[in-house]
Amino acid sequence: MINILLCGNKKVFDGALCELISIIKRTKEPITCFIFTADVSRINKDYIPISDEEIAFLNSIVKEKNLESQVIKKDVSKLYEEEFMNSPNENAYCTPYTLLRLLADKVEEIPNKILYLDIDMMIADDLSKLYNIDIENYEYAAVKEKYGCWLIRPDYINAGMLLLNMKKIKQTGLLEKARERIKTKKMMFADQDAIFWSTTSKKLIPRIFNEQSKFNKKNTVVCHFCKRLMFRPYPHTENYKQWNIEEVHNVLKCHAFDDDLDEYVKLKNKFEARGNEYGKK
Repeated sequence: MINILLCGNKKVFDGALCELISIIKRTKEPITCFIFTADVSRINKDYIPISDEEIAFLNSIVKEKNLESQVIKKDVSKLYEEEFMNSPNENAYCTPYTLLRLLADKVEEIPNKILYLDIDMMIADDLSKLYNIDIENYEYAAVKEKYGCWLIRPDYINAGMLLLNMKKIKQTGLLEKARERIKTKKMMFADQDAIFWSTTSKKLIPRIFNEQSKFNKKNTVVCHFCKRLMFRPYPHTENYKQWNIEEVHNVLKCHAFDDDLDEYVKLKNKFEARGNEYGKK
């Protein structure tokens, strides 16, 4: 079993659907995918949890590939408010949902080993190649951040992919320390900074496990559609996600996931056509 953690609100359905399609197409082992969500509508009216209907649909998709697979919704609204309400990083560079992964040690159902993935990732090879990396003596495994390893520190990580050793993390208090930083210190990259500066032991692994710019490389396992800094024709950033299909093709020149995205479109149309059917089963 491969245990996966995704986080987000109602707007992550598209990313979760694309990502899960890419996983089950290339991974033989069954998966258990936990999705942390929360109601933070006091900050923004759009910050509401992913719906039970959407979770039921995602669950049905993974079970079509393997009956042992499942998608589980965990509403951590109460935990979020207890830990992060009115903290200096609630309105960080992204959304409050980037902080949800920092609650993993407080959710009983989370297993001793789990792979956290950002919602803007696609899996280009068998995910077991990443999941089976030995992290027994480390809190987590991660890949260097493309820009941060030059601008911040040589070992600075991108927290979009974290292979977490929850047993070790509970021993060292990594996430507890990270939450304390979120509550007391304003940081540019909030959750990522909090994790990095709270780390006791990490394992740096090759970029193929979190490729942040070259989307068509043949040996890539995890492709990350994160924000990129571009210098031509003038300095600017690009932030196209995998479900922005036209931009993925025309701007990013990426066709590695065309079959996955075709299936995503079909399945999303199917979900929208059936309305709430999946939530009533």
